[in-house]
Amino acid sequence: MRVLVWIVEETWQATAAAAAAFLPFDADITLLYVRSDAETVARGARDALLGRSRRTSGEARDLLADAQAALGRQAVLDARSGRIEYEVVAAAATADLIVLARDEDHPRHGPRSLGPTARYVVDHAPSAVLLVWPDTPSR
Repeated sequence: MRVLVWIVEETWQATAAAAAAFLPFDADITLLYVRSDAETVARGARDALLGRSRRTSGEARDLLADAQAALGRQAVLDARSGRIEYEVVAAAATADLIVLARDEDHPRHGPRSLGPTARYVVDHAPSAVLLVWPDTPSR
């Protein structure tokens, strides 16, 4: 089973935890983080103005490494930049399953719990989707 786990700053803990809990141990897992083109340009301009040549890919690597540690097993780490929804769907082309988190916590049930980017990924996913809540439900 080939699985793509989409890592986002705000929800990566829930996504990694769901992958660890639900995926078979022999699954071929890829952890994907996508930085938007606009964010890449803005950070590059800021760093250039401040005279720094900081690499933004280091932050992505750190986030992916943290997610892999939470996952508790080996995974391919994939950091990309571009139009986020297109990059996620393209990365999922060979996956049997995509794991992603909703954008809102439990009190916000319904369609608005998915932002436009996550909605695009769910609507255009070439495979099955495991959609998880980013928080623990209140009971």
